[in-house]
Amino acid sequence: MLEQVKKLVLELMKNDDSGHGNDHIMRVYNLAMKFANIEGGNKDIVGTAALLHDVDDYKLVGIENSKKLTNAKTIMNRANVTLDIQQRVLEILETMGYKKLLSGTRPTSLEGKIVSDADMCDVLGANGILRIATYTAKHDKPFFDKNLWPIENMDSHKYNRVCSDSAVCHFFEKVLKVRGLMLTNAGRTEAIKREKITIDFLKNIFYEYEANDWIDYLDNYLLKLD
Repeated sequence: MLEQVKKLVLELMKNDDSGHGNDHIMRVYNLAMKFANIEGGNKDIVGTAALLHDVDDYKLVGIENSKKLTNAKTIMNRANVTLDIQQRVLEILETMGYKKLLSGTRPTSLEGKIVSDADMCDVLGANGILRIATYTAKHDKPFFDKNLWPIENMDSHKYNRVCSDSAVCHFFEKVLKVRGLMLTNAGRTEAIKREKITIDFLKNIFYEYEANDWIDYLDNYLLKLD
C-alpha cells in the first residue's frame, strides 16, 4: 500500500520546484518513519500521511482547494488504502501545518505528532536553508535585504502571505520557532541539531554583510526563545 501511495505522490509532485516536491516529501517520509521507530505508532498511518502531507498544500493549490484534500483522497482511493486508515490520515492532514498551528489547531494523535514534527524539521538545517532559498527565489523575493525586517507577533492572518518579504525574514517569522513547537521527544532532539546549523548560517550571513544590527537582532531573538 505504501509503495503504491508513494508512486502516485511522486508522479503528482514530480514537477514541483517550490521546495515542496519529491525531495522534500521523501525526506519527511524517511524522517517520520525514523521517529515512528522511536516513538511508536502505526507506521502505515505515519507513512501515508507523510507522503501525502503536501499534495494539497494551500501554497500550491490555493486555500479553497486545500481544504477539500482532493489529491490526498484520490491517491488513497487509487492505492486501495483502507477506509479506517484514510480517515485517520485525513484527520492528520486537516490539523497539520504552521498556518493551522497559528490558529490553535495541532495534531492530537501520536501519528499526527510524528508527521508534523518530521515536516517541521525539514525547514531547519542545510536542506531547510536550500528550500527557503528556492521558494523565495521562485516568488522573486530576495534572500536577504538589510532594510526588510521580519513581522513580529505572527498570527494566522499575517501568515496568509504566499511568501515572506525575504528568506531571512522567514527564518525569524517561522523557522527559528520550530524547536519549541515539537510534539515528540524524537522531533525535539532532531530539531535541536538542525537549529544549530541554521543559527550558525545566519550569523555568518550577517557577519559577511557587516550587518551588525541584524547580529544584535538575532542575539536578542534567541534570548527570547530560550
